[in-house]
Amino acid sequence: MTAIRGARERARSEITEAIKDEARKQLAAEGAAKLSLRAVARELGMASSALYRYFPSRDDLLTALIVDAYTALGVAAERARDANAEPPPHPAPPPPAVPRAVRPAGPRRPDAARPAPGPPSVPSPSGAPSARRCATGAWTIRTSTR
Repeated sequence: MTAIRGARERARSEITEAIKDEARKQLAAEGAAKLSLRAVARELGMASSALYRYFPSRDDLLTALIVDAYTALGVAAERARDANAEPPPHPAPPPPAVPRAVRPAGPRRPDAARPAPGPPSVPSPSGAPSARRCATGAWTIRTSTR
């Protein structure tokens, strides 16, 4: 029985990633305001009702993309920091490797959603915060293709 559950979990994970990848493409092409769950489902060959099993709303999908972007940003910064782990002899600004490791998402991956600086929104105990509030308030998703 665990093998069946494992297969289901793997399939769900793959479909979730495919949904996020397609949503990132739409963000790069159209912007956050025009992101549509129906359009994502159409591009993936899914029924829109099936997509709602993975992300109950557009805001939930945007929140997942924002959290993924911040996670990737943090991982890149930590790797760069660890690569230059030897402490300087005196207090100094962070080594240039950290900003360079965080920045390459733009030129190499123009389709990547890059958030504004700051901590990601953390879901409250009652549920996820409004991604629209995050996207239109203090947080933005930049999809420029510099």
